[in-house]
Amino acid sequence: MAFSVSDVISLTQARASLSELADQVKAGAEKIITKNGESYVAIIDSQRLDYYHQLERERIHLLLIDEAGKALDDIAAGKVKDAHSTLNALKRRRAAKAHV
Repeated sequence: MAFSVSDVISLTQARASLSELADQVKAGAEKIITKNGESYVAIIDSQRLDYYHQLERERIHLLLIDEAGKALDDIAAGKVKDAHSTLNALKRRRAAKAHV
């Protein structure tokens, strides 16, 4: 989404017109609030924020599915180790480092 000059507001201006800004955001606008001339926070509709959070959760799920697929490929290729012996080897290495 492209922002116009009217979508970028100083924190001082936002304090003075919060109710009006909230109405504009509820109507579909997104506002960038600046502090000392730098981007500081954004004001977006709460439903849009929920949607963004849902997208992030879905992205995480897709990444997990991708990693599971890679793990299954490793299993199919025989790139596996016995869990018990691997854990025991890790414990032995930690114990050896602790004694050094």
